[in-house]
Amino acid sequence: MDIQIITREGEPEYAVLPWAQYQALLKAAGIEQQPPRAAVERPTVVADQVLPGLDQLRNLREGKGIAIEALARTVGISPSYLALIESGERLPDAAIRRSLAWELTVPGWRDES
Repeated sequence: MDIQIITREGEPEYAVLPWAQYQALLKAAGIEQQPPRAAVERPTVVADQVLPGLDQLRNLREGKGIAIEALARTVGISPSYLALIESGERLPDAAIRRSLAWELTVPGWRDES
């Protein structure tokens, strides 16, 4: 299995695995699940305040004085992958966005899925 473990404060918090493997686990457990509905795009606005986009990720991280290696390790990804996200070359999935939001205290990113 291709499982990615995301930790917070040194403790495992999420296990991320490919959708097909997740479905196989559900089937083996005798659980039937409907496929997820497509996510509806919505603007990132909270209480009439526009939240920072992923293009501001580097500024947010540096503003909090967090090294790229430390944030990547905490979120459960490599520093090189985080650098790709910060440069806009990669778009992180919802679990990584939630972890980044948690660590950088950006509530609107945390709420998106």
